[in-house]
Amino acid sequence: MKTEQYSEKQLKIISTAETLFANQGYDGTSVRDIADHAQVNVAMISYYFGSKEKLMQAIFEQRSDNLSMKVENLLKDSTLTPFGKIEALIDDYLDRIIQKYKFFKLMLCEQMMEKNIPISQLLSNLKKRNLDLITRLIHDGQQKKVFKKGIDVVMLMNTLMGVSMHTFANADFYRHYYRMEHLSAGEYQEALKKKITHHIKEVFKAIIMI
Repeated sequence: MKTEQYSEKQLKIISTAETLFANQGYDGTSVRDIADHAQVNVAMISYYFGSKEKLMQAIFEQRSDNLSMKVENLLKDSTLTPFGKIEALIDDYLDRIIQKYKFFKLMLCEQMMEKNIPISQLLSNLKKRNLDLITRLIHDGQQKKVFKKGIDVVMLMNTLMGVSMHTFANADFYRHYYRMEHLSAGEYQEALKKKITHHIKEVFKAIIMI
């Protein structure tokens, strides 16, 4: 189901579940917890989604739909260069990590632990869909002869995800390392984001530009 096909109540349930999964873990969150926090009855969640696993799937699908719309809009945008579109995607990804860091961390843990096979499979499917979308942007730049041939999109995206997740996970350490203790929490987050963004864009430029 596409994001625009969800009702306001369904979107509220999805948002509530995402927050609870991030804070309590997937296994630590019950359907009753989600119903109580979303102020709906349990039967309504079962009616809309069928199960907790299907609700998690709805979260992933919504994220993938959002990325799909982003890529579609970038491909149609004639005001941006091919690399400008990649930069916009990097900016969007880092913004989403900052806004939903706990949930990104949860997804990473689920993939590493592989204890919930259905969820691991859902994550693998989401990753495949996202890679296919990013590949379209890369192909667009290759067709315009500004990107190199033979770009490994998997390693490219691993660079984006790995650098950003590792840096934000160790934000306290880097605050001292870069001597930014004098900054407020908000100022430091913005400064760290700026540093990550600059680094990733320079790495991408070196890898993909002719």
